[in-house]
Amino acid sequence: MNKTRIEKDSMGELEVPFNALYGAQTQRAVNNFPISGQPMPEPFIHALLAIKASAARANSHLNSIDNSMAEAIVDVCSELLARDDSSPANSLMQHFPVDVFQTGSGTSTNMNANEVIAHLASIKLGSSVNANDHVNFGQSSNDVIPTALHVSAATQLHNKLLPALIHLATTIENKADTLSQYCKTGRTHLMDAMPVRMDQSLRGWAEQIHSNIRNLQSIQPAIQTLAQGGTAVGTGINAHPKFARSFTQFLSELIGIKFSPASNHFALISSQDTAVALSGQLKTTAVSIMKISNDLRWMNSGPLAGLGEISLEALQPGSSIMPGKVNPVIPEATAMVAAQVIGNDAAITIGGQSGNFELNVMLPMVAFNLLNSIELLSNSVRLLADKAIATFEVNQDKLTEALDRNPILVTALNPIIGYLKASQIAKQAYQEKRPVIDVAAENTDLSREELKQLLDPDKLTRGGL
Repeated sequence: MNKTRIEKDSMGELEVPFNALYGAQTQRAVNNFPISGQPMPEPFIHALLAIKASAARANSHLNSIDNSMAEAIVDVCSELLARDDSSPANSLMQHFPVDVFQTGSGTSTNMNANEVIAHLASIKLGSSVNANDHVNFGQSSNDVIPTALHVSAATQLHNKLLPALIHLATTIENKADTLSQYCKTGRTHLMDAMPVRMDQSLRGWAEQIHSNIRNLQSIQPAIQTLAQGGTAVGTGINAHPKFARSFTQFLSELIGIKFSPASNHFALISSQDTAVALSGQLKTTAVSIMKISNDLRWMNSGPLAGLGEISLEALQPGSSIMPGKVNPVIPEATAMVAAQVIGNDAAITIGGQSGNFELNVMLPMVAFNLLNSIELLSNSVRLLADKAIATFEVNQDKLTEALDRNPILVTALNPIIGYLKASQIAKQAYQEKRPVIDVAAENTDLSREELKQLLDPDKLTRGGL
């Protein structure tokens, strides 16, 4: 049998695993919520520990707790943040087992952190450090957890997603620079349309990504505004009046991102509008990624019976039964990520509606899905950039074959021969499966040299009459 020890809280005694750093309140949550087997994400726990360290510094600075106790708390948080989860014996997350699906305020996760820190700080200090009275001084789960949600999302956005999207946009633009000589059949409604240059198509993708970057950057000031200092209901009860500002200063120094205290704590504790807005923009980014992924899949399709305009890098066998088959695995994986992010946004939207009076009560779920969306997008867009866009090759013969047979080129003759005559030429070219230049030469007074100039695909990609 596993060894246990007895811990006490306000509800009585409870058996806790002997080597666990947490106490009774965490164990009650472990017992009460055997739901998903998924703890809060590691970036959230990192944010929570940074919050506890910064709160201790602020409380010490404001003479609310003893300096030596504050230093012990700060040192413990630093040591926990330095733990390497690649080593099971030194794993951080083994000490944070509370399920995502728990009390809606995230109180169990807040107390999990308080208990772990208090346990280690008591050993370090050689005297008792209390989880509620000292580690949690001037705080409530109701402002700590919304703050951890914002801090973890802001950190992942700043450090992971925005750099990944910038890398994707840069990769697309660099690839576009190499493709200006390639004309291809444009497609609207998946049907043949006027020609475009391949670099034009890619620069359209790049602008989609740049637009998402700008929109995400516009949300950063809001996600970097924090609820901390509002305590239980937004009034700031039991916190020093200067705590919120002092806390955000210490946190900004610790994390290296500028955080600000809320001008109105009631709004940030009772609602999750900023998280919903950020999730909405993550969804928009996912939609852009889905479009790019699907374009790549279509362009790569075949290679014999599809469009075959490009060849994506061959990364793995595509079938367990069909030898030689290679599939567009990176665009497919990225499209699935996009679908998941869109689903996460639906859950976050419902969670945002659960701000009942002075507290939102779906905080852990909102945080989990928000961080999941950021993580999935950050990882997948780098793969899309490096293993799909940067490495695909253009099949010039396929592009030329389709362009030469595209009757829609006759659109360029509209100003000269009129829409009706051009339509008749296009229909005849389709019906007889002949190049449009041949049919136009037979049905107009234009010379073949004039038609070559008027129907030149590259010229038609540059607009104008």
